[in-house]
Amino acid sequence: MSAPKRRFLLPRNLVEAAGQEDRTAWLATLPGTVAQLARAWSVTVGAPFQPGGQTAWVAPVRDPAGNDLVLKVAWRHDEALHEADGLRAWAGQGAVRLHASEAFDDTIALLMERCEPGTPLAVQPEEHQDVVVAGLLPRLWSAPPPGTVFRPLQAMCDQWADEFDTKTASGRRTIDAGLAREGIALFRSLPGSADRQVLLCTDLHAQNVLAAEREPWLVIDPKPYVGDPTYDPLQHMLNCPRRLQADPHSFTARIAELLDLDRDRLMLWLFARCVQESPDWPALADIARRVAP
Repeated sequence: MSAPKRRFLLPRNLVEAAGQEDRTAWLATLPGTVAQLARAWSVTVGAPFQPGGQTAWVAPVRDPAGNDLVLKVAWRHDEALHEADGLRAWAGQGAVRLHASEAFDDTIALLMERCEPGTPLAVQPEEHQDVVVAGLLPRLWSAPPPGTVFRPLQAMCDQWADEFDTKTASGRRTIDAGLAREGIALFRSLPGSADRQVLLCTDLHAQNVLAAEREPWLVIDPKPYVGDPTYDPLQHMLNCPRRLQADPHSFTARIAELLDLDRDRLMLWLFARCVQESPDWPALADIARRVAP
C-alpha cells in the first residue's frame, strides 16, 4: 500500500495577500511548480516558513550533498524583478549567495544559501540595527556591472510619484496640498541630482537581515535598482517609527554619520519619501511637515 500523499502547505501571509491581489489561481499552481523545481535542482523540500511573506512561498531544502538551502518561489512583481541579478552581482558579499534561479511567465524561483540560525536583525535594539545596516549597505553599493539589467532609481520614483498623484486625486490626501506638491516634485527630481550611481538594495530593513554563520548578518530579499546611495537607508529609518517620530532630525544625523552621507540630502530624501508614503501611512504626514525644507 502506497504512503498517503503529503498535503502541500501554504504560508498564512501568502494566502491572505494572494486573496487581496487576486492571485488565488497562481497559488493553485504552486504544488506543481515546487515539484518541478525540486526535480530540476535535485533538492528535498521541507515545510514552508510560517507565517511567511506576502509575495513568495519560501521553504528550507536540502541538496544531495547535504547542504541546507532555501527555495523561494515568488509571483512576479515589478519591484523585485531583478532580485536574482542583484544577488548574483553581490556574490555573497553582505548578502545571501544565489545557487540557481529560474523565471516563468508569472513566477520567479531562487535557490539560495540558508542563513543559520536565521534570526532577523529586528530582534536587536534599534541602535544596534543602525550599526549593522550601516555596515552592510556600503558593501552592496558596488558599481553597476557592464551592460546592466538593473533599472534606474528614477524609474521607481517616477512610478511611485504617479501612484501618489492618483491616490491624492481620488481624495486620499493626508497632507497640505502645497507641501504635497513640493515633496512629490522633490521625489521625482532627487534621483537625477545624485553625484554617483551604485547598485542599491532599496528595501533593506531589519526584517530583511538575518543572522548567519558565514557572516554575522546577511541581506535577503533585495529589490535592486541603480541610483543615489543616499536613498538606500530610508526603509530602515521608516521601520523605526518610534525614533523617527521622537526626533527625525537627530535620527537622520545619526544615520548620515554612520554611512558618511550628506545629512542635508538625506533629510530631503526623508521628506520626499514621507510625502510619497503619506496616503497609505498617515503618520508620515506629520514627519514630512516637521522635516520640510
